[in-house]
Amino acid sequence: MKARVILALSFMLFNVLASDDRRKRWWDWPSSSQAGNSICSSVVLPLYGNVYPQGFYYAQINIGHPPRPYFVDPDTGSDLTWLQCDAPCVHCTQAPHPYYRPNNDLVPCKDPLCASLHAGDHRCDDPGQCDYEVEYADGGSSLGVLINDVSLVNLTTGVRITPRVTIGCGYDQIPGPSYQPLDGVLGLGKGKTGIVSQLHSQGLIRKVVGHCFSSRGGGFLFFGDDVYDPSRIVSTPMSRDYRKHYSPGYGEVIYGGKQTGLKNLLVIFDSGSSFTYLSSQAYEGLLYLVTKELSGKPIKEALDDRTLPFCWKGRKPFRSIKDVSKYFKPLALRFSSGWRSKTQFEIPLEGYLLISSRGNVCLGILNGTEVGLQNFNIIGDISMQDKMVIYDNEKQTIGWTTANCDRPPKPETMSI
Repeated sequence: MKARVILALSFMLFNVLASDDRRKRWWDWPSSSQAGNSICSSVVLPLYGNVYPQGFYYAQINIGHPPRPYFVDPDTGSDLTWLQCDAPCVHCTQAPHPYYRPNNDLVPCKDPLCASLHAGDHRCDDPGQCDYEVEYADGGSSLGVLINDVSLVNLTTGVRITPRVTIGCGYDQIPGPSYQPLDGVLGLGKGKTGIVSQLHSQGLIRKVVGHCFSSRGGGFLFFGDDVYDPSRIVSTPMSRDYRKHYSPGYGEVIYGGKQTGLKNLLVIFDSGSSFTYLSSQAYEGLLYLVTKELSGKPIKEALDDRTLPFCWKGRKPFRSIKDVSKYFKPLALRFSSGWRSKTQFEIPLEGYLLISSRGNVCLGILNGTEVGLQNFNIIGDISMQDKMVIYDNEKQTIGWTTANCDRPPKPETMSI
């Protein structure tokens, strides 16, 4: 099974000076309509998919006039929302819908959103358009041009609006090893080009984004802050030292309620990664603790199961995580970010183990150093299942609470 990693860290490069053989000019596209009225509310989107066996979650957005549906990867690890684009497409991958047909509402080079994608004093070969290139941690990339278009949005107030949003028209994709057959990426990061920042700047929502992944598949994604009870949320401050992504700063691994000595780990919450990743030293340390705990028990490594790097089999096939509860212990990540009390992110067995199609139990925590994450440690989808996770960009906090992710709030108004 391929481990999906879509986090755009320092690996993400927005380059206005894209190579000439991958760049295009844009002519004679139909114009888009204007956005709707500004209303302060929230947006809730249903999620589909699962960690295993599908390997990813996805949402549907509706873009264009008339609006057309697209399946996108909700990614808190990157900012730019982009769709595979028929303009025409130079290199595109398999997708569930026809490629996005762009209009002629190009974002000019001098636009602040264009400037926000580029470090320093950026230059454009054509001042009338803003080229972009984004590279992800798994080596995949998308190259294209920024476009303004309308998005059909249903607010939780019951009002339907069509705000203008800026997205990437990706006409040249290079798929990475963790490529999934989707129409594009929904950028939920902190930057100005993030969809949440754009809707917030138009007065539509608070600058808050959250998700709830169900371990049974599906779940929901939300923009805004009126779909949860703040009194139930456990929160920790976002790191002031690492501002690029949703990070609580440095954490410590707790195993079976005890300290492990695996600490000073820079942690990032990333909905674009299916699994959780630890840097090599922490990963090896945790693997040692897990295998030590299994010593002398009727369970041994399943070398013939390639679902994930480490799987174990029992005397008979396991049917659920409950069958292995006596062999493994729960995990947690403990954060200390300047508040008096330390905050703990609990990871039950379901948050780091899965049962493979062969009836073996597999470790859903992987070696991040092997996929180029270097010193970063990623809390991926598997560890965020059955939790509502909230990124509050106004209060600068990351919060979470145990939740039933099978029951989205106010389902009658869910779509964008």
